[in-house]
Amino acid sequence: MSRPSILLSFDIEEFDIPEEYNQKLEETTKISVSLKGLKALLELLEQLNIKVTFFVTANFALQNQSLIKEIAKKHEIASHGFYHSSFQVEDLTTSKQALSEISQQPVLGFRMARLQPIDEREIEKAGYLYNSSMNPTYIPGRYNNFFKKRTVCYSNNLLNVPVSVTPLIRFPLFWLSFKNFPLVLIKFASKLTLNHDAYLSLYFHPWEFTDITSFNLPFYIKRYSGHVMLLRLKNYLIWLKNQGEFVTFSEFREKFNP
Repeated sequence: MSRPSILLSFDIEEFDIPEEYNQKLEETTKISVSLKGLKALLELLEQLNIKVTFFVTANFALQNQSLIKEIAKKHEIASHGFYHSSFQVEDLTTSKQALSEISQQPVLGFRMARLQPIDEREIEKAGYLYNSSMNPTYIPGRYNNFFKKRTVCYSNNLLNVPVSVTPLIRFPLFWLSFKNFPLVLIKFASKLTLNHDAYLSLYFHPWEFTDITSFNLPFYIKRYSGHVMLLRLKNYLIWLKNQGEFVTFSEFREKFNP
């Protein structure tokens, strides 16, 4: 019997979240904060021998081409749009092309910035094979997807892979939950969902592994950042390795090929 699948992903993007709280940042700062956390994260993934999927903005990749090319040797590169703070339909195609050229591998997946709604037909038209742009839960001011499909499904030829939430109450298993709930609760909810769905779809951001306490952000976002967050993730990943097999989104999609 095959082991449950664990789809671990990270959104590599410009660190622009302080701008949602009226703190304007220089472009160099946005890139450097994410870059610092990314390097620490890559060391951890190498140490634990875990492969993941990185959803990358083309803007970040173009400014760090050698690093993205190196990451692509072990991990999957997918698209997170061209810029994190703005979007045009054309970005689906231009980001895909740029990331493919830089990574030297096919770019098969897409995730919309901030998991905002997007027309799935446009994603498929741009040549993507899977989409991971939806958190099927309700969080005031952020998501209102409680009654949408909770688990993986096809929309025409496009495989949709929502962020994992628990059955019934739909407790979300994403970065904000990880920052604000006890780790024992996160592990319990992860195990419950893994047993029910036979897979987990999880996501974080590299900038979480940089100390962001000096920025103008709510406590629930700043909580557990930098080295403390890295140790917390390490604890969780070591535990997860005993629960299932880490696979990329593309590898997971092959199981559902229509």
